[in-house]
Amino acid sequence: MNSTMKNIIAQCVVCGSLAIGLWTALLIAYFHYDQENEQLRKTQEFIRANSVRKNVHQQNHVSKKTPKQNTSNDTIDFSAPEFYKEFKQYGLNAVISRRLGIRREVPESRDKICHQKHYPAYLPTASIIICFYNEEFNTLLRTVSSVMTLTPHRFLEEIILVDDMSEIDDLKEKLDYQLELFRGKIKLVRNKKREGLIRSRMIGASRASGDILVFLDSHCEVNTVWLEPLLHAIAKDHKMVVCPVIDVIDDKTLDYRAAPIVRGAFDWNLNFRWDNVFSYELDGPEGPSKPIRSPAMAGGIFAIDRHYFNELGQYDKDMNLWGGENVELSLRIWMCGGQLFILPCSRVGHISKAQNLNKPALEKALSWNLLRVVHVWLDEYKDNFFFQRPSLKYASYGNISERVQLRKRLGCKSFQWYLDNIFPELEPFIHTDKKKRNNFL
Repeated sequence: MNSTMKNIIAQCVVCGSLAIGLWTALLIAYFHYDQENEQLRKTQEFIRANSVRKNVHQQNHVSKKTPKQNTSNDTIDFSAPEFYKEFKQYGLNAVISRRLGIRREVPESRDKICHQKHYPAYLPTASIIICFYNEEFNTLLRTVSSVMTLTPHRFLEEIILVDDMSEIDDLKEKLDYQLELFRGKIKLVRNKKREGLIRSRMIGASRASGDILVFLDSHCEVNTVWLEPLLHAIAKDHKMVVCPVIDVIDDKTLDYRAAPIVRGAFDWNLNFRWDNVFSYELDGPEGPSKPIRSPAMAGGIFAIDRHYFNELGQYDKDMNLWGGENVELSLRIWMCGGQLFILPCSRVGHISKAQNLNKPALEKALSWNLLRVVHVWLDEYKDNFFFQRPSLKYASYGNISERVQLRKRLGCKSFQWYLDNIFPELEPFIHTDKKKRNNFL
């Protein structure tokens, strides 16, 4: 009897354990499925919110003159999980990008007056620097092929691609094979560790041999006669830093649309924004081809004399990933004796990716970078930044002594001078004490 009871008890224990295990597995599967659905829902909401924001932006930033291209997006199921997965991974519509392939023609977006301009046969040579990290393969190759196709080879010294430790298989052997077809104009540098955009650009610049450095993002397509205006402006003044007008490539349809002439600016959060150009700046015989003085640059696309880039201190190498470096360089150019202009007769299309800035690493890097800008360049006006971002007032920003010394060595002017002469539209929230300011100056 005791033996029979023991067997029954043992069988009950085994059955109970199996039942518990089964229910545990079912619960884990359920929660995993629920988490995946929640993640998909959040991604869809993020893309929809981003679409609303971009539509509002493009009403102000996109010209209606450019004809819409047919990218056959009517056959794409935008509600499919696969679409959202790739959209989240790449920040753009990878389905259409694969359909477009590695090269296409984009519509001419320059004003007609630009067609009448002629540039010297002899101009400085350019090194095009393109840094990438996990970029969608066809998007990266369209950037490269557009430069190769629309740049006179007598001006193109080289294209330097800097891979910041990408993990996607397409960007390894497949990319190596594809780049061989461009026959020696391309140098591919692969970082040994993740450096971020800022340091990767410095690595690319250190390998350059052209007279002019031209920085491009890895999701661009250049337009007709895009490089000559940039080279010509710098040839006339080596302390001139120039940007093209940045046309819009839609992240979902990949349609290319012409942008109006705008200038770069920023607010007291040091967030970059586009600003309207004063009407008087477009007066005169040059009209809409006239170079536009810009308080700041977007940072992704610009040209600078290679020696002047080194003389000016390149980038702050202690900034992390990306963000804030465009405002810092803009301030340094103006305050330290250079000039920054947007050239309407140079056009480059750019995909403004749907970036999820809630990622802790990006937020941390951006805060760190902005604090370095504030404490080196804003002088007594730094309280205007902290009025907007009080949580950062006592946050760490590393050692800035090297950048402070650079500012002194270059004989840079004060931020007060920048406000008075370059960007008077940036009204302070907090006005500094006049006596204190005079003592500072």
